[in-house]
Amino acid sequence: MFIEEIRRAVQAAPRNDLPRLAGIVWKGWGAGAIGDSEAQELAETIEARKALPPPAKAATGRRCGSSPRSGKSLERRRRWCASGKLPPQLAARFTQAERSVLAVVAVEAMKRGDCRLTIGHIAALAGVCATSVRNAIREAKRAGALTIEERRLTAFRSDTNIVRIVAPEWRTWLRLKSGQGGGCKFVQRTNTVSPISVSKLSSSGFKEAIEERNRKVQANESPPGQPKKGPA
Repeated sequence: MFIEEIRRAVQAAPRNDLPRLAGIVWKGWGAGAIGDSEAQELAETIEARKALPPPAKAATGRRCGSSPRSGKSLERRRRWCASGKLPPQLAARFTQAERSVLAVVAVEAMKRGDCRLTIGHIAALAGVCATSVRNAIREAKRAGALTIEERRLTAFRSDTNIVRIVAPEWRTWLRLKSGQGGGCKFVQRTNTVSPISVSKLSSSGFKEAIEERNRKVQANESPPGQPKKGPA
């Protein structure tokens, strides 16, 4: 009867209670209450229970922010990666999650000159976890693309960090993306005060059409206070 109770207790006991049951088994074997074969069987059962992997812990509490594995967060991550906020030579150094984080930082820097969002806010926008945000900013700082300014309020409290883009190629890329420069040509417009119709150009009265145009131009260029000359 005692052996059956120990066997049931071993099968139902949690992992942290197995060492205590093993001590009871060997104490019973030393007192003669458990035979050699039964003690060996119970000891092997206890060791087999210890070798099993621990059960997965249930999620406790409510997760805040973005779920990095959801379909919507993956869509946001891909959309930020395809936004083109990083020059190709810089984007090639980072993973997809890190590129989406740096794209969020770049958009915020284009709006106000720097990024002061919290890590959780950036993670929710980019569709990644907070660890990816920290890794992306740390690697970009190591590459010389960003600077991080800490704002300590007290010994135990800090405001959000100020992240600034300092890489010249990245700043130039963002300036071109925002339309603030880019080497566009400005073409001088053609004077269209009195255009000649295609029908007149194609007819035999080409000379008359030119003379009519010259008369209209002279009439429009009359000095102020004088009546404009009408057609002859």
